[in-house]
Amino acid sequence: MAEGNNMLLGILAVILGILVIAFPLLSIFTASVLAGLAVVFLGIWLLAQSFGTWGASKAASIAFLILGLVAVICGIGLFGHILAFSFLASIALFFAGFFLIISGIMSLFAKEGTAAKGSGVIGVILGILYIILASFAWDPYYLALLIGIWLVIDGIALFFVSPSDLVNTKKSEI
Repeated sequence: MAEGNNMLLGILAVILGILVIAFPLLSIFTASVLAGLAVVFLGIWLLAQSFGTWGASKAASIAFLILGLVAVICGIGLFGHILAFSFLASIALFFAGFFLIISGIMSLFAKEGTAAKGSGVIGVILGILYIILASFAWDPYYLALLIGIWLVIDGIALFFVSPSDLVNTKKSEI
């Protein structure tokens, strides 16, 4: 049964990936609307937290209030704004690439052994790849293409990985 679910998720991911590639602006618009709504709801929850913590800690309550207001304003600004969503995705990829490069370089110098040096080199290479992808993610069309390709690859990978293998791997790590 679990393998059937895995196959179904793989098929859904491939179909969704193809749809994202076929309709890039509609897909990115939808993603920006969902992200904007999520941030607005987070802001509303933080505002509610600010009123709930007023009696316990006025400083925490004011921090929740400020953070909630900022989240609501950012969520409204992100809601349906394709360029803002592309900008945030690109910035996240730049940060991830930067940290991968730095941690890879640190691994090269701090660790001993071939495997450690190899993981450092892989970290630097992946960091450079992330930065290259981030430069493409500025454009909503390329961002949709990157997301669609990732969904298709992930969906195909789900065809070849059985959930029981994942469970057995996690049990052996514990």
